[in-house]
Amino acid sequence: MTGNQIKGKGFRGALRYNLEKVDKGVAELLDSSFAGKSENSILKEVQLIRVQKPNLQKYFYHTSINFPPEENLSSEMMKQIGHDYLQANGFTQHQFIMFRHFDADHPHLHILVNRIGYDGKVLSDSNDYKRSEQVLRELEIKYNLVKVVSSREAKERAMTKDELEMMKRTNVPSTKLKLQAIVKDVLTKGRRLTTQEFITGLESKGVRLQFNQATTGYVSGISYDYNGFVIKGAALGHDFKWPSVKNRIDYEQQRDHLAVHEANVRTKSASPEAKTRSINIHRGAHENIAAQKDSQGSDLTALLKDLFHVDRSNPDYHPDMVSDDLTRRKKKKKRRGRSI
Repeated sequence: MTGNQIKGKGFRGALRYNLEKVDKGVAELLDSSFAGKSENSILKEVQLIRVQKPNLQKYFYHTSINFPPEENLSSEMMKQIGHDYLQANGFTQHQFIMFRHFDADHPHLHILVNRIGYDGKVLSDSNDYKRSEQVLRELEIKYNLVKVVSSREAKERAMTKDELEMMKRTNVPSTKLKLQAIVKDVLTKGRRLTTQEFITGLESKGVRLQFNQATTGYVSGISYDYNGFVIKGAALGHDFKWPSVKNRIDYEQQRDHLAVHEANVRTKSASPEAKTRSINIHRGAHENIAAQKDSQGSDLTALLKDLFHVDRSNPDYHPDMVSDDLTRRKKKKKRRGRSI
């Protein structure tokens, strides 16, 4: 299972969205703590609790729990998992409403919760993402579900929603996905590469390396530069971080000091701004994507075959998490347009 969480200032948007799904027959209401079932009656009940903490801005909690496509779950089991999730996260005395959606190729569950309890106490959101992930791992074991690798253990960072949409439009893998495939190919040549062979192998495919090297020669990190796209190893995934790479090649700090230094010099010379252009995954999703063949003419199709897939159970691809902030920004933009 994977989870996605949003904390916001109001129930209305997410509640209306889910209730409309129910009206359209693509969702069902699994359970609720509310006496009423209409939007207005639920919001009135929420307001009765909220008056206890009128100054709390983000009192609304919305999570989606996503299961792999192969999971065959009854609605009753999904409801029980939802209740276990709420209890394990501390939502034992809180208003909630729970929906199952049927409009995706994987089972998923949405839970809307009031962070203000019936007694007026607010459940702390400290470390809530970490806590949620731990609860999901425990529920996988309890219900004998398909185990999902945690975000800390993920070998390859999954595509973001923006990258996925871009791939749908262009039918071409993102630069990040290409880069993962190239590095993975160089590292799996069937023998342990020397540090120089690792560097040369990537440079021959258009990938330049930027090592975080101290004056003592100690290397603490690595970044990759591919066609102007610069990204840290950690942002590509666990297997692309320097500690993982170092364990897969024949690296020795004193011996390879010069090779690493010279690689840095070549990278800086080819792209002087590379050191300051390191970008995260979400910005990388908006970079221009290259053609199916790279600038050296190397056909990446075979390399991408194992990587070019869509994991719709990943919460990053979940299109129906409603964000109050996003809705508010859109409305503000429309108002500015009218005033011009």
